[in-house]
Amino acid sequence: MSSQSESVTPDLLREWGLPDPGNSKKTRGRVMVVGGSRRSPGAILLAGEAALRVGAGRLGLVVPGSIEAQIGVVIREAAIFSLPERATDPIEGHLRDELAAAGAVLVGPGFDEPDETRATVEAVADTDVSCLVLDAFGLGVLPDIDRSRLPQTLLLNPNAEEASRLLGRELGENGSDERIADLREIAERYQAIVNCYGDVVDPAGASWRVEAGGAGLGTSGSGDVLAGAIAGMAARGLPPERAVAWASWAHASAGDRLTKHPGLGFLAGDLARELTPVLNSVLKPVLGEFTPA
Repeated sequence: MSSQSESVTPDLLREWGLPDPGNSKKTRGRVMVVGGSRRSPGAILLAGEAALRVGAGRLGLVVPGSIEAQIGVVIREAAIFSLPERATDPIEGHLRDELAAAGAVLVGPGFDEPDETRATVEAVADTDVSCLVLDAFGLGVLPDIDRSRLPQTLLLNPNAEEASRLLGRELGENGSDERIADLREIAERYQAIVNCYGDVVDPAGASWRVEAGGAGLGTSGSGDVLAGAIAGMAARGLPPERAVAWASWAHASAGDRLTKHPGLGFLAGDLARELTPVLNSVLKPVLGEFTPA
């Protein structure tokens, strides 16, 4: 198969379009984000905000009981749920119903303990989620989880180091044919859509490339914003590969806009807030389409 990737451009995104938002938050999809820890409570907040900024209608944040109270007062738009006291305990009751009904469930942002993360990924998967997005520690434990336990629709958002762990060897250089071949191997191995620094690959080998983005994206929390945007797009009902490509382009283009103004040194929270105008620049080009640098 050719290593050539299709470029993700505003014209392609307009051709793909987005699902009709309808007239209710219930028609724009529900996102559940599972993560957080005492050390990194902000990651799940960034991911959750990003999911809403790309148009998801409803948001639930599922966190350890130790940080439930502090999370609840920071992001007022979200419903807050507590994980079981022990990660190995099954998820039951109302939380189980919420996860099963979600359009997309993101697991990983802010987690910092591998064994607990693995047990949580498995417990979430056992609630019969329809679309699972893995990021951060959620990716680190994936090689230790039986793929058959996970839903058919699996979206992975690794950085280069995480992709190398999934691959079992060093990932090829960015922009190289070897990089695309390596990501295709990961996608096929895990039967997942994979996004790594703007390269999006599906299990059948098709690939797309986002050319936008730059050094400004290398800031703490940037990956959490991207993961949340992916989950938000997937919850809206896009085909999974298009959800990932839309989110990756929006995230990178938001970085380009912020690099121009105010300049290098913007924060991940700025990226999340910039997602909405970036999307509108595609959907409403008469307002002035943004052209990446």
